[in-house]
Amino acid sequence: MKLDRKEYLALSQKASPPSPSLKNVPAAFFTGGAICALGQFFKGIFLGWGMEDKAAGTAVSVTLIFLGVLLTGLRLFERAAKWAGAGTLVPITGFANSVAAPALEFKTEGFVLGVCVKMFSIAGPVLTFGISASVLYGLLLYLFGGAA
Repeated sequence: MKLDRKEYLALSQKASPPSPSLKNVPAAFFTGGAICALGQFFKGIFLGWGMEDKAAGTAVSVTLIFLGVLLTGLRLFERAAKWAGAGTLVPITGFANSVAAPALEFKTEGFVLGVCVKMFSIAGPVLTFGISASVLYGLLLYLFGGAA
């Protein structure tokens, strides 16, 4: 079956339900903001315990990753992500979920071939392309005089 552009667009619009943006955008904004506020709250606690700023930032990252993995393991992250969308997926908690969810899903296939192999099935391409892009941008910056 060969479709022209107009027919394809009509079929695509018919098959794709409209996105409830009036609900999705504020939910993502406030959820992402709440996660960031939670991180700031933890940073205040860590600074209050006498940590230096850089160490407190690292501790916040570790804490948010732990909470993301914990909520994934308890099957609560998926429920929150369905409601909040990108608000849960953009911060570091989304990365933690992208590593933990496939590991949990494939644990029945064993530790090595299930958990370890599938753990980075979602996060792996993000890491690969993110690291590759940062190396490329760093080289361009160095070559074209932006680096000190």
